[in-house]
Amino acid sequence: MGQPATISVAVVNADGKLVMQSVIATHAATILDFIHGLRGTLHLTFEEGTHSAWLYDLLARGVARVVVCNPRQNALLKAGNKSDTSDARKLAELLRAGLLAPVYHGEGSTRTLQELVRSYAALTEDTTRVMGRVKALYRSQAIACAGKKPYGRRHRRAERLYEELDALQGLRRAAKRELVLESRKHAAAKLLRTVPLLGAIRAALLIGRVQTPHRFRSKRQFWAYCGLALETRSSADYRFEDGQLVRAKKPVFIRGLNRNHNHDLKNLFKSAATTASALHGPFREFYEGLLAKGMQPAMARLTLARKIAAITLSVWKKGESFDAEQLKPQAA
Repeated sequence: MGQPATISVAVVNADGKLVMQSVIATHAATILDFIHGLRGTLHLTFEEGTHSAWLYDLLARGVARVVVCNPRQNALLKAGNKSDTSDARKLAELLRAGLLAPVYHGEGSTRTLQELVRSYAALTEDTTRVMGRVKALYRSQAIACAGKKPYGRRHRRAERLYEELDALQGLRRAAKRELVLESRKHAAAKLLRTVPLLGAIRAALLIGRVQTPHRFRSKRQFWAYCGLALETRSSADYRFEDGQLVRAKKPVFIRGLNRNHNHDLKNLFKSAATTASALHGPFREFYEGLLAKGMQPAMARLTLARKIAAITLSVWKKGESFDAEQLKPQAA
């Protein structure tokens, strides 16, 4: 833990006793010297952040276990005084207690593709933001600006905004080409493109964000990662009847989709489902079957997104091309 130039380190033994606390420079040689100077079986943790991928690659082979933890779930770090030193001590205690939620790291073969995915996503976001500013300018002057017409050469008013837009669109196109070319080096890209509506860009984004499908034991874990899992709440689940403990027959309350997820993957599968619901094909038939059963369109599109995600994971894991038989209703 610490500022970009330094790292605060806390070493706790198996009994929970603080053995050492120090601040070291964020230099590879310094960090490795510190780690090599420690004895015993080492379990290491640090929070996901700017240096996390670099630190993981640097240290993973030199210790027994590395946990890159999710800072959003480290609620105990918010209690009491806040400092790098105290946070390092708390992280060490949480690691010892097994209370840290890990963030996946470990597929070095996809590192280049991951960087290209991040660049493409950032450029897409920046381009969308500038396009929104252009339309906001037209709306402020009560000028109709529906569709893509305001971005054409004939209707330009704010030249500096359009210069920024032109530059971003050029960079985005270049990033898209590099992303597709890099994704073709991975065998999974061709396999994923056999799933309807998973084109070259979506396949590349999947590989860059997921890295390997084998990190997910089942489709339910994958749904949670993609923000497509349903969160439920219940209480007073058991009661005594005639001296026997029995489960209460009460409905489970659904609180919506899980909030802690990868937003890019959620957008990917929801946009694929939206497109699939409007185009002819096997997914359209599946969607219409849900509507015929009385399901509301919004819930039907969500179910379709979950189905596409489940099929994608299955195709990727098994190394087999898409088969329309996977769209059987009972597997939804």
